[in-house]
Amino acid sequence: MFSASELFSVKGRVALVTGGGTGLGRVAAEALLSAGARVFIASRKAEVCEAAAKELSAIGPCEGFGGTVQSEAGVAALAAEVRARTGELHILVNNAGVSWGEPYEAYPWKAFDRVLAVNVTGLFQLTREMTPLLKKAASVDRPATVINIGSVMGSVTQAENAYAYSASKAAVHHLTRILAAELAGAQVTVNAIAPGPFPSNMTKFAIGSEEGRAHASGAVPMGRVGRPDDLAGTMLYLTGRAGAYTTGAIVPLDGGLHCAAAPPMFAAGH
Repeated sequence: MFSASELFSVKGRVALVTGGGTGLGRVAAEALLSAGARVFIASRKAEVCEAAAKELSAIGPCEGFGGTVQSEAGVAALAAEVRARTGELHILVNNAGVSWGEPYEAYPWKAFDRVLAVNVTGLFQLTREMTPLLKKAASVDRPATVINIGSVMGSVTQAENAYAYSASKAAVHHLTRILAAELAGAQVTVNAIAPGPFPSNMTKFAIGSEEGRAHASGAVPMGRVGRPDDLAGTMLYLTGRAGAYTTGAIVPLDGGLHCAAAPPMFAAGH
């Protein structure tokens, strides 16, 4: 027998959420805390994480500190900080990410350097650094879990002037499958969530206004942008007992945007 509450519980689990002080990272942290986890949140803005952790501690045990995945030294320091706070890690949410928007004709080399370093290289290196803690926490009955935050932009052929971001998220999706195969034998699941338009600091320029949200909603088959509970539910499925047999999945969270039909090729009546 099983209960719905047990399927989506992460009670007693220890989680790290990168970029957890704001946006989707904070939503992920709040979801995990609400379901019983102890959560670390880290980002390059230590004061933001510390303030967020103080607020989130009203829900459950939350610790915030500075940490970046933008460089090799940053990943090493972040990993050391986590190891100093816990001897095992059940859940790793690779949410930290950056974007860069500029017209095709002017898109700079440094954009790819910066975006790929954070969104792909940093994600890989931190996962590798945390693998011993994840393996220690894992069992056949209850695997440890890595959740990578991808994007619908990694699936659709539409860059919206964010060429490096779109390419990086496609890489995240493929790397997710590779790591899933790498770690399956150790009872560590690796999945990605691929959001469509959600309100966040990164998307504020586009959907921070009522007009912008309406425009984005019009492009989504389900007719709206994402809500916090959309992400929270998917996060708890993948990290709870409900998702224990799911690995290598790229879960679309975009209201159907990734599978929207192309315009008709033929005129009506032909």
